[in-house]
Amino acid sequence: MFAVYAEKFSSDDPLSGLVVGERPDPEVPAGWAKVQVRAASLNHHDLWSLRGVGLREEALPMILGCDAAGYDEDGNEVVVHAIVNDPSWTGDQTLDPKRSILSERYQGTFADYVVVPRANLIPKPASLSFAEAATLPTAWLTAYRMLFTQGNLKAGDTVLVQGAGGGVATALIILARAAGLKVLATSRDEAKRARALEIGAHEVFESGARLPVKVDAVMETVGRATWSHSIRALRPGGAIVISGTTSGPNLDDAELTRIFFLQLKVIGSTMGSATELASLLSMLDATGARPLVDRELPMDQARDGFAAMAEGDLFGKIVFVNEHSTR
Repeated sequence: MFAVYAEKFSSDDPLSGLVVGERPDPEVPAGWAKVQVRAASLNHHDLWSLRGVGLREEALPMILGCDAAGYDEDGNEVVVHAIVNDPSWTGDQTLDPKRSILSERYQGTFADYVVVPRANLIPKPASLSFAEAATLPTAWLTAYRMLFTQGNLKAGDTVLVQGAGGGVATALIILARAAGLKVLATSRDEAKRARALEIGAHEVFESGARLPVKVDAVMETVGRATWSHSIRALRPGGAIVISGTTSGPNLDDAELTRIFFLQLKVIGSTMGSATELASLLSMLDATGARPLVDRELPMDQARDGFAAMAEGDLFGKIVFVNEHSTR
């Protein structure tokens, strides 16, 4: 079958290990399902995999991709939940210490077919296109959990989204606005601040700028570069929800004094459960809010998408459309 996969690692030139070609058709274990992929979206995780982060050399060659929407074996339109759990695990899939996501231990979604546990299939609403649905299981699900599960935010609350432009930050802005939150956003880039306003932010600011109000919660995916600003933006008793550290994990000043004195909450968040993915799909279906797709590319042009992500040349998600799909 057609596939986009990692053949080797390179920290300096990650795209050198990317192959667009053929891989064997997958076998389907008992209790698993074979999905014909119609669309799959690109994540930073895929680029890091080509650098050898989170992917073992003995697992190569590995088909990349965590997210997909397509058809199950009965022709139903489905969205694929990306977390694969230990068979004995019950409960919230994100808390399983033995969990992995597609393209780490199990072959990923940038292919004609992907094989996943049957419980990972969530019905796709007819109102969402395959390309829109394919953006949801990683970045958008991460944003949903940050806002509504870990952040426990509700209509009328004020939230600050750091680093507008990335996939998770874009999802945070659109979902928060759809849920009736007051949304503030930051970016170093003037064009990205303008786009943040277009997709739902009420106000935008340069990174590090003093805000006119203290916020109930900060959604943090940047890390070191914005951490101090995030802590200082919170009202007493507020919360910072962190799901990534794109500017680096190490802090020069963790603002511990401010955290304990103002009784701030620091909450980690990782992806989301299958139940939350179903809730996210229902929310989009009901509200009419839609994922922001930066561009759609035929899957055989995946290298162009990886290059755009490596250069930071995007706002929203890059989606690969599988033109080999027979439906």
